[in-house]
Amino acid sequence: MRASLEVADIFRSAGPAYRAAHAGHLNLGQLKVMTAIENCRTAALGGHVEACDDCGHWRIAYNSCRNRHCPKCQGAAARTWLAAREADLLPVGYFHVVFTVPAEIADIAWQNKAVVYDLLFRAAADTMLTIAADPKHLGARIGITAVLHTWGSALTHHPHVHMIVPGGGIALDGTRWVSSRPAFLLPVRVLGALFRRMFLTRLLALFDAGKLAFFSTLAGLATRKAFLRHLSPIRKKRWVVYAKPPFTGPQAVLAYLSRYTHRVAISNRRLLGFDETGVTFRYKDYRRDGAKRQQVMTLATDEFIRRFLIHVLPRGFHRIRHYGLLASSTHKEAMALARRLLGVAAPIEEPEPDEPPDHRLPCPCCGGHMTIIEAFTRWCQPRAPPQPAARMAPVGGSTRCQSG
Repeated sequence: MRASLEVADIFRSAGPAYRAAHAGHLNLGQLKVMTAIENCRTAALGGHVEACDDCGHWRIAYNSCRNRHCPKCQGAAARTWLAAREADLLPVGYFHVVFTVPAEIADIAWQNKAVVYDLLFRAAADTMLTIAADPKHLGARIGITAVLHTWGSALTHHPHVHMIVPGGGIALDGTRWVSSRPAFLLPVRVLGALFRRMFLTRLLALFDAGKLAFFSTLAGLATRKAFLRHLSPIRKKRWVVYAKPPFTGPQAVLAYLSRYTHRVAISNRRLLGFDETGVTFRYKDYRRDGAKRQQVMTLATDEFIRRFLIHVLPRGFHRIRHYGLLASSTHKEAMALARRLLGVAAPIEEPEPDEPPDHRLPCPCCGGHMTIIEAFTRWCQPRAPPQPAARMAPVGGSTRCQSG
């Protein structure tokens, strides 16, 4: 069911004026995201006509943009991704660990998204793998699924990595499975200290290699002395690593992943209103507890669009990554060994059915099968409402565009 208000509605109404007012300040990726969201499930992307084989009910379905920043296009992608991940679940507890960076680093990341976000991933993963392998802690090789989020609930820039980690790993000699304590994986203070050291050491290396750029209010950090002065206060701060209580079971892990892996900066269901005063939406104030945590905010429309666009990722950037036992290079062998050490049978591969499955959607009126009877291209419309005699006509006939 379509939400009463969508990000697409805001972009279609205010997008042209925003582009004109910020010409030269929007990159190509941001412009493409705006256009994709505006055109999603409209005649601009084409579509098809479906008709029920039984009762004749028909409907028009427009194509999706499939952009990973579109609030309407992540459901199918999440379901496909989850189906592939389900086979990797082990019968152990799973922990949720969050790595975040101080505001001083977030400012640098805003102007250097690709290199700093990548550094955030690598430093967080290496921290987990290093401490887990230490015999004083777990003494094992663990698996990690990591997801990058760059936003706070109010659409502010707040880069952080969510990790899902099994409660244990394979012993370093590969002979047994080492389980963590039921409600404890690794000490968060130790994780935070190592994460801070790894991140800052590698960030300085990126600066020395000339891979960081600074503009506007950060232009003064272009000299090494100023850059070191900027980092000096956060070398003494405690970097917070947050470990949530373990999940109650594999299904809870999948439910969490389905909510987090393909999430965008704001969902349509959080939008409450859009008028001349701005955009009103719900957000969580994590400084409050209980019912007061849910708050309502109104932003000027230009500010809402600006905040949405700062979370557009660089082209080709992978926001879901796997490490350790789940790394793609060793994933198959490592998971097979983990199952053997845990005494778990390998997932049974379903045989190929004799007939291909029927993926046609059910009719909303009678439950019959909806069959595509006509397809139309971008900026075109179907020729006319289908007639009963034409319901079973093959797809592929010519479609006339509705001009002027």
